Amino acid sequence: MRKPILFLTPCVVLCLLMNLTQGARQGQDIKCGACRALVDEMEWAISQIDPKKMIQTGSFRINPDGSQSIREVPLARSEGNLLELMENVCERMQDYGEHVDPSTNRKTYVRVTSRNGEAMDLTEAKLDSRVTSSLKFACETIVEQNEDEVIEFFAHETDNVKDKLCSKRTDLCDHALKMHHDEL
Repeated sequence: MRKPILFLTPCVVLCLLMNLTQGARQGQDIKCGACRALVDEMEWAISQIDPKKMIQTGSFRINPDGSQSIREVPLARSEGNLLELMENVCERMQDYGEHVDPSTNRKTYVRVTSRNGEAMDLTEAKLDSRVTSSLKFACETIVEQNEDEVIEFFAHETDNVKDKLCSKRTDLCDHALKMHHDEL
């Protein structure tokens, strides 16, 4: 009777450790996917704003020498506009589905609803309300915890924001540098 229990105990412990590792990886995949989707959605929303529109920022107070500290910045990348975009960006996580890479078993998240009404290939995407609610929650957490970093990156950076924000700055994607840049 004791020998089967001694044999089963390590097996149970091993199974529990494997489940914990898989759960941690799934959590990391969803956070990384949410960050990358957040960047995609923010970049798209910024691109929809006329780049010629400018907004004045700075102080409207008059300095002792009679000048003002006002400068013009593009509206699309102004702090006020970015804050406004960030308020609604996580709602768009409902437009994403899950794709599992058969070779690595890693999950990525792809847009399943087109922005312009065109038909999309959904053969490899899994549509699940649990996935979209998890993505939305992860997105809201990222926005809440990293609001300043998100605004800073979109106000000043334009190149490779996904990897810079999601991997290097927030460490949400340790494997992102191995992904293609257009992949979520």
